[in-house]
Amino acid sequence: MKLLIIEDEQGLRETIKKYFTEDGNICEACNDLKSALEKIALYDYDCILLDIGLPDGEGFGVLDYLRQNGKSDCVLIISARNSVDDKTKGLNTGADDYLTKPFHLAELKARVLAVFRRKTLGAGSVLTYKEIEIDLNGRNVSINKTPVTFTKKEFDMLLYFIANKGKVVSKNAIAEHLWGDEMDMLDSFDFIYTHIKNLRKKLTDLTGRDFFSSVYGVGYKFF
Repeated sequence: MKLLIIEDEQGLRETIKKYFTEDGNICEACNDLKSALEKIALYDYDCILLDIGLPDGEGFGVLDYLRQNGKSDCVLIISARNSVDDKTKGLNTGADDYLTKPFHLAELKARVLAVFRRKTLGAGSVLTYKEIEIDLNGRNVSINKTPVTFTKKEFDMLLYFIANKGKVVSKNAIAEHLWGDEMDMLDSFDFIYTHIKNLRKKLTDLTGRDFFSSVYGVGYKFF
């Protein structure tokens, strides 16, 4: 997954980022409302971890921006505020969940996965798409009941394409989603072609069908 952590407490922000990065996720972070809105305007995230008490404004502004601009990023509020009014406002403004500080990182991870599955892929821990079955918790894939080994990037790419099935996805969007800020250091998109070629072959070998359609000059569509 690709996460944005909006938290002004440096220690907590770095701890959360390290925890999710070590688990194989792409994590970006910022410590104020202005930086958060700039990132959200440029990029899409699987889940935003949002502290509502920011030094330059209320984090509720992030929810307002997402709603006004038709963006569907999942949002999990993480806040020391535990009043019913704050929780109600957050959930009514568009947050998908609300977790009160202090919390255990394991619970935060469980909440993030639950929000992502519920909003993007369905409620269960197993995602089924045609002949493909994905165990989201174990990060295992079976095709026609046959286990298939994918690299981390291939797995993340498969999940990303299924979540965006039927849509034309640009090469830039794929790179930005899977590599985050690190994409700025890449010389070309040749690595995307290599990953898609490998993913495409594994899917085709076991299903007899090609799930990908290349859109010339733009990117790919997954059916």
